[in-house]
Amino acid sequence: MPAYAVIGGQWGDEGKGKIIDYLASQAKIVARYSGGNNAGHTVINNKGKFAFHLIPCGIAWDNVTNVIGNGVVVDPNVLIEEIEKIKKANLPGKILISNKSHVVMPYHIELDRLEELSRGNTSIGTTGRGIGPAYVDKVARSGIRMDEILSPLVLQKKLSEIVENKNKIIQKIYNSTPISIENTTNSIFRWNRELSTYIGDIDKVLDKSLKNNEKIILEGAQGSLLDIDHGTYPYVTSSSPTIGGAITGLGISPSKIKSSIGIYKAYCTRVGSGPFPTEIIGKIGDKIRQEAGEFGTTTGRGRRIGWFDAVAGKFSQKINGFDSIIITRLDTLDTWDEIKVCVKYEFEGKEIENFSINNEILSKCKPIYETFPGWKSSTFGMKKFYDLPTEAKNYLSFIEKTLSSKISLISTGPKREEVIEIDNPIKDS
Repeated sequence: MPAYAVIGGQWGDEGKGKIIDYLASQAKIVARYSGGNNAGHTVINNKGKFAFHLIPCGIAWDNVTNVIGNGVVVDPNVLIEEIEKIKKANLPGKILISNKSHVVMPYHIELDRLEELSRGNTSIGTTGRGIGPAYVDKVARSGIRMDEILSPLVLQKKLSEIVENKNKIIQKIYNSTPISIENTTNSIFRWNRELSTYIGDIDKVLDKSLKNNEKIILEGAQGSLLDIDHGTYPYVTSSSPTIGGAITGLGISPSKIKSSIGIYKAYCTRVGSGPFPTEIIGKIGDKIRQEAGEFGTTTGRGRRIGWFDAVAGKFSQKINGFDSIIITRLDTLDTWDEIKVCVKYEFEGKEIENFSINNEILSKCKPIYETFPGWKSSTFGMKKFYDLPTEAKNYLSFIEKTLSSKISLISTGPKREEVIEIDNPIKDS
């Protein structure tokens, strides 16, 4: 069997973790392809509730190898903490880290913090985890890769010069306390002890699995509208959560990806700064945030709340070519009298149907809504489509039609089994 890419269709936090955990029982490998511990996936299953930032969401299945791809930047300290948690929870999944993944170093975290502070009111809203600076060093060809952790004595010599140069920036530009070379050196020896057994050549593993006709789930982090190229730049992440990131972040041929699957919430959320045309300001947004627990897995920040944006949704569909879509958090809308879907924008008195990545334009766009009656009854935990209220079916049908994509699954609660399966998106043909 080929690979299946699971991709966020909005600004992240769409519920990819729950969906991947649900689908992973059918897979041999779950492979994360982008981002770092700035992302957070929450999984609730018969083993408990887990929040993962680096480890892929197939970890609760004993038949699954969980691969961290070369497109991911890895904070070893966070990864070690997560490995300890899964050991304590007796989660059976196996872990393999690409030897080509780049390392988030202590100076990356400090530089991220200082840079965000220096922006003041123009801050981007980063998580402060050092992700951006780590990708900067990767592109500048001055980064450290996971395979270098396997040779700490060699890395120690290289590190002295790097830390010295980073400290010049920290001290002279930001007038802050330098990073300790001794502490950093001690860290790499600890990482060597703790992580060496997990670091390897993922290319061989992925290639073998594909040749053996086994299913691979490609795990996206964050959402398409945060893509470094296609998102609302500069209010984006530092990597590519889209289908292109899956190809380069794992080294998988496009021809091996059987389908891309888009994950959308039944409404929208966004964390951090940047334009958000359908944002609900005031009591309604606050009510949804509190009732749905819309707070970031990574930062704990309250997420901004908005109605479903079909203009943005179609843009994500276009750049990813979703073969099917999955709707999550349907039950969150159970109590509302009316529910809105943005079908167009109004910009300077004119209607526009296409999503713009120009922030000046997007920030001035006013949503034009199609309004639907709420169903005012519980869909929580439902597992059969025909049990849904007629109003909920109509709402889902409109989203399906507007995005020109068939809905394959609907999530009706946080637990693994709380899913309506219309057409399993990774089933055998």
